[in-house]
Amino acid sequence: MNSILLALQFFTSLPVHKELPLGKKEVSGMYIALPFVGGGIGLLLAGVAYITSDFNSFLAAVLILLAGLIATGGLHVDGFADLGDAFFSYQDREKRLTIMDDPRLGSFGTLSLLVLLCLKIGLFIEILQFVNGWALLVAVPILSRTALVGYYTVTKTAKPSGIAHFFKQHFLRGRMLVAVSIISIVTVVLLSIQYRSILLLPVVLLVMCLAIWLYNHWTIKHFGGVTGDLCGAFIEGMEVLLWLVLIVYFSFGI
Repeated sequence: MNSILLALQFFTSLPVHKELPLGKKEVSGMYIALPFVGGGIGLLLAGVAYITSDFNSFLAAVLILLAGLIATGGLHVDGFADLGDAFFSYQDREKRLTIMDDPRLGSFGTLSLLVLLCLKIGLFIEILQFVNGWALLVAVPILSRTALVGYYTVTKTAKPSGIAHFFKQHFLRGRMLVAVSIISIVTVVLLSIQYRSILLLPVVLLVMCLAIWLYNHWTIKHFGGVTGDLCGAFIEGMEVLLWLVLIVYFSFGI
């Protein structure tokens, strides 16, 4: 229970007003519970899609987007915006890390945020046209968070301090990787059954592994490793990537 509460406390906007232990068991459990939190957010998105099914598709997509932002408290999109400010500053690593820590939002961060939100609205409009599109809304938030755990466990921290560094010292890597791998496979298998698609499992897992590998190398090159903001940006970017891949995949009737 503490692990679930930790996941809600650190990765959602739900008010968990309780001091919780942060030992290796609890921190590892938090990351294992994170995909289930993603599933809860996905169910919320699917619920909003169902309620707004008679609305104009653009309005419905905007409301789905707002539901996701409210559920996460905008934590992940904030990381994406901070990443935009830092990367497009074209400064050295230390300066980029300083920019990401700055609470102010710059022009590149604003532009990155607008691009992200517009992409999500467009993707939601497409998903609303799918039969059983609710399944995509539920599955992707789960998979983006299992992928985050994979990325986080294999990437060194950019700074010798901060929340990302603290958690890195307090988890059981093997247990986490096994758990999220099983969750990922089960999720994609259920999605494959829903859409009666044999090739979906290798396609999605390949995309996820490739994205983790590329983001790992990119963040180490430009930032020296992982930070909390980079984790938030990863979740947002992975959601967009997976929804896009799934839309393209099913559009070809595979």
